Amino acid sequence: MNFDMSGTALFWSVFWVVLIGGILYFIALFNKLIKLKNLFCNGYAQIDVQLKRRYDLIPNLVETAKSYLVHERATLEAVIQARNGAVTASSKARQNPGDSQSMGALGAAESQLSSTLKGLFALMEAYPQLQADHTLSRLHEELVSTENRITFARQFFNDAVMDYNTARESFPELLIAQKFNFPAATLLESIESPVERLAVRVKM
Repeated sequence: MNFDMSGTALFWSVFWVVLIGGILYFIALFNKLIKLKNLFCNGYAQIDVQLKRRYDLIPNLVETAKSYLVHERATLEAVIQARNGAVTASSKARQNPGDSQSMGALGAAESQLSSTLKGLFALMEAYPQLQADHTLSRLHEELVSTENRITFARQFFNDAVMDYNTARESFPELLIAQKFNFPAATLLESIESPVERLAVRVKM
């Protein structure tokens, strides 16, 4: 009788240890996924700050160039239109960082913006007075600085996305990811600026 009682007590002791241990392990894995998700969301927030700065600089750039490029109104309007499209795409991406549609739309909008800016910078090379403008020189420096920050922030974001995706695809985290809606996150493709790709000869 004593043996049966001690055996039953041992069974329940082991049962509760295993159950509590399993619960704690589950909580640890769940919190790990939450932490990694928050990390890449924070990474996108850093990108968003720099994109906003870039978007704020572009109207000033267009305004500065307007008085010199009087016959290039279509180009200037295209830049502003592309900038506004990128602002909208960035706003949607901010609401759901890592979402494939949001990241894809932002990449497409940024590509369009870069294309129009490249055309604008190419036109500027034909206007020595514009290249010598001090305001343009300052804006150019600020754009280059902003692009560098975007590059670093994008790298951090993509690294965080990779860590998150690797975790959610690993066992046993994938069971939690599937059960509690931890969707895969999408990398942000390079936001390559014409400031980096096209050397604008600005007289300092």
